[in-house]
Amino acid sequence: MNTKPTYEHFTGDPFEKEQPKDETKGAFRVIEWAYKQYGSDIVYACSFGAEGIVLIDLISKVKPDADVVFLDTDLHFQETYDLIEKVKKRYPKLRIHMKKPDLTLEQQSEQYGSALWKRKPDQCCAIRKIKPLEDALAGAVAWISGLRREQSLSRSHTNFVNKDERFHSVKVCPLIYWTWEDVWDYIRLNSLDYNELHDQGYPSVGCIPCTAKAVGDDRSGRWQGFNKTECGLHTPRSDDQ
Repeated sequence: MNTKPTYEHFTGDPFEKEQPKDETKGAFRVIEWAYKQYGSDIVYACSFGAEGIVLIDLISKVKPDADVVFLDTDLHFQETYDLIEKVKKRYPKLRIHMKKPDLTLEQQSEQYGSALWKRKPDQCCAIRKIKPLEDALAGAVAWISGLRREQSLSRSHTNFVNKDERFHSVKVCPLIYWTWEDVWDYIRLNSLDYNELHDQGYPSVGCIPCTAKAVGDDRSGRWQGFNKTECGLHTPRSDDQ
């Protein structure tokens, strides 16, 4: 565990054989390890969902001035922006970067037609989320994500430390063993602010046009009407990308 994993020299999750029994189910130890290994070369990409609030609190205990990137698509709920302001006040040393796409909504409409998310949501996500995160991760060796195994089938095999083929990076996921109940127990125990939409039937909150109330698992309210449950940040590149 003394060798720092990189994309080019990735030999597997150093925590793979461990079964954490501590109160954070390994999360705090993995976060400590990540910042010890990567220092300023790791970025937390946060959507400010319930898992994100937990991770921000845990990360702040290890690195109070950590870099946090929010992909500001210009399509988020006002409740999300309000939460970010509350987080800034609670953790004033955190360096929260609001990363916007290269194209404004108006420019995107001019180039690709209006309401691209209704016709080609994958392309919209590529423009407003994937490309901005690629830019944000430029120069970073690793990034942190709030993925949990129970969220969906596509996330069920996520490890603590992963070789990320999408961004040619190392993706650290401290919350893989947490349940939805674990997340909320932590939020309530620590009196953390959270997105008010979670109280209205939205376990997963993204952009306004592509977020509805859940009708199944945590991700079932995303991109309803499409064969799509991921924006693309956590799936491998396709051949044409």
